[in-house]
Amino acid sequence: MTVQFSPAAGRDRFVGSAVSRVDGPAKVTGLAKYAGEFAAPDLAYGVVVSSAIAKGSIRSIDASVAEAVPGVIKVITHENRPATSDNPEDYQDAVAPPGAPFQALATDRIVFSGQPVALVVAEDFETARYAASLVRVDYGVVAPRTDLAAQAPESYDPPMKRAGIKPPPEPWGDAETAFDAAEIRVNGQYRMADEHHNPMEPHASTVVVEKDGTYTVYDKIQGVSNTHDYIASAFGLKPEQVRVLNPYLGGGFGSGLRPQYQLFLAMLAAKDLGRSVRVTLTRDQMWSFTYRSEALQTVSLGADRSGKLTALKHDAVQGTSSYEDYQEVVVNWSGVLYDCDNVKLTYSLAKLDTPTPGDMRAPGAVTGVYAIETAMDELAYATGQDPIQLRLKNYTESDPTEEKPFGSKALKECFREGAERFGWSRRNPQPRSMREGRELVGWGMATGIWESMMMQSSAHAVLTADGRLEVGNQTGDIGTGTYTILTQIAADTLGLPLDHVTTKLGDTQLAKAPVAGGSWTAASSGTAVMKACRDIAEQAFKLARGMDNSPLANVDFERVVFSNGRIELAGDPAKSVALTDVLKATGTAKLEATGEAAPDKDFAKEYEAYTHSAIFVEVKIDEELGQVRCTRVVSAIAAGKILNLKTARSQILGGIVMGVGSALHEESMLDHRIGRFMNHNLGEYHVPVNADIHDIDVIFVDEEDKANPLGVKGLGEIGIVGVAAAISNAVFHATGKRIRHLPITPDKILADD
Repeated sequence: MTVQFSPAAGRDRFVGSAVSRVDGPAKVTGLAKYAGEFAAPDLAYGVVVSSAIAKGSIRSIDASVAEAVPGVIKVITHENRPATSDNPEDYQDAVAPPGAPFQALATDRIVFSGQPVALVVAEDFETARYAASLVRVDYGVVAPRTDLAAQAPESYDPPMKRAGIKPPPEPWGDAETAFDAAEIRVNGQYRMADEHHNPMEPHASTVVVEKDGTYTVYDKIQGVSNTHDYIASAFGLKPEQVRVLNPYLGGGFGSGLRPQYQLFLAMLAAKDLGRSVRVTLTRDQMWSFTYRSEALQTVSLGADRSGKLTALKHDAVQGTSSYEDYQEVVVNWSGVLYDCDNVKLTYSLAKLDTPTPGDMRAPGAVTGVYAIETAMDELAYATGQDPIQLRLKNYTESDPTEEKPFGSKALKECFREGAERFGWSRRNPQPRSMREGRELVGWGMATGIWESMMMQSSAHAVLTADGRLEVGNQTGDIGTGTYTILTQIAADTLGLPLDHVTTKLGDTQLAKAPVAGGSWTAASSGTAVMKACRDIAEQAFKLARGMDNSPLANVDFERVVFSNGRIELAGDPAKSVALTDVLKATGTAKLEATGEAAPDKDFAKEYEAYTHSAIFVEVKIDEELGQVRCTRVVSAIAAGKILNLKTARSQILGGIVMGVGSALHEESMLDHRIGRFMNHNLGEYHVPVNADIHDIDVIFVDEEDKANPLGVKGLGEIGIVGVAAAISNAVFHATGKRIRHLPITPDKILADD
């Protein structure tokens, strides 16, 4: 069992408060530099030429006109591409699914629309862009397969499972027989459209060739270690020959977890030319990799007349590329959320001629929870139950898929506090019963769930004689506030002012840490920082006890606190000594330590750890126009200890906005005739804007958790999970029309049943 960090080593002055982002001033003043903004004396610019087809081959490629443009250095194609490793395994990255990762310009074969077919390198960006338009490619075209529904009959169980992704558990009971015999049965097919991440910062890589022949790489990545190891492996370099940095990320949502092809091309050109190269992708080109793949889902629920589940079946078919078996946890959530004696969960993949999908905020959960939580709403109406009461009737305090209790689960409190804040008791359950002027009013709710994870991580801390502390590791701040929470943890552990602490992230010369994703960063890197600072606290205390006439000479470490830059006897501030005086008196220039953090194996043997939420939504729908407005959202979150009320609330707000996007706006539209996403810009790919977002209320429910020493659970993902289902359920309540295909657009509202 995890031993919680003793508060005697520091007081929570900053942790748990609403601290503004320490990196905020750099971001709003433009001082923060992103991957595509770092300069080099001899920097050349690469522009990608994208394929015009989705499947087939390159018959011929003519770059002669482009090469003749003044300022063009080289045009790299599959015909003159410098050699790299020919072993597919060397291109596997830390979060890659099973299969053979895509290699840019490796052959004449085209496997997805927008695939890079050439890189034009020039002395300046404008020249490279112009020359890229002059490259002529002749293709042999093969009809692409991009329609998931058409390919679903050929779906398969992936033979190799993706690391870290739980396959569906073995069925228990007899779901088929129990469903056939159930008094009340609900059976629905649910579909969510493909979605693209669309972060504000485009994907870019700047590779700087240093004078000693090493490489400094600035890459848009959610974990510099992943880029570093990928480059070293693919290009046959020693680890010390490559340094990767990404101090700031302008949004990722999972699109930055894997190294994308602009990195490979920038490195390829830099190594070939012996000079620094930058490659930045256009918004259009960002539709040519990672996205949230749609899934075709069927949920069948059987229950008795009281609403108690007697059968639960959840099946999903999800798209993947022709070259990798991308997998998500889609159906397992149904088995974790509800108590049922007869459960069957199945998941399969269908090959499509598209890029490999990728993790997008709460991957799998956004998709799967939408289906089960919409089906549960249908069951509530079928049994005459209030949706909350139905969920409580089937509530479970343990994880049926693992047969272990939850370490903590305050979902009941989420239901209670969320419903009270929303005013749920005033809801008329009858569909089409609530109206405001010309608008129908609907109220809906859903449950959210996400894994509470922790990864192996480390952090280094250095306290200098002037009382300044520096902490850091390789993880990235992807907009979640990691710089800030690590600064808070460090400041509290050693009792220092916030402005005496500097946090450094996103550099492979720092302590080893995993990619930032999965909502595990706070637990993982936060614990590592705390342990490193705790080590320094113990070192400082030992020095303080040995000082001449020390007021702490006969005091044990557990009896002191670190506060206001001093070590003091708890309850007796008069017996204290300043940290700066300790280091000065002992002739110590600095104290440093590395903290290591890892999941608690003993805890994992006994318990399962999840974050939970309850989402309540109000929609208003113009009956004549079919326009849906999401006017009110209340989200009650049980996520253990909240490190920073401001950044935590911000994460939930962002997740809810993305959930509104999934429900009402976002849809990457494939033309199956040519296999291309057609709305590949922010003008035609609709995301929620200010006019679409109204009142959002976030509640953090008290919850104590012991899965990690900080008692935290991640917040990056839980905010989006369940939002689409709550909106869908509210739309049904408003209209009496059940729409099972997201996004819910006016045409679906107005369509005849």
